[in-house]
Amino acid sequence: MLTVLKYIALVGTFFIYTTSGVFSKLASQREFLSPGYIAFLACTVGVLGIYAVLWQQIIKRMDVSLAYMFKGTGVVFGLLLAHFVFGEAITTTNMVGAAIIICGITLYARP
Repeated sequence: MLTVLKYIALVGTFFIYTTSGVFSKLASQREFLSPGYIAFLACTVGVLGIYAVLWQQIIKRMDVSLAYMFKGTGVVFGLLLAHFVFGEAITTTNMVGAAIIICGITLYARP
């Protein structure tokens, strides 16, 4: 059970990391140095700070090579966030790439 919680925390941490890209893109859609731009930029930095703290806690408890391998989940989360937040299309090529990433993670993480 504890191992499952470690993996959930790891994947959740990469989801948090991926949201920094959303805030960054939202900032880019605002006028430079406008209040909205500054707010979204601050959110980007804040999310990255939270990610850094969580990442340090994870690699204290897990082998860093295994933990780093899960960074690929960020690609999948990025696709999903881009689709649901910005309405971007997910192509067949995107889905095949995401499936390959998930298969690789699954094969490597199996005991």
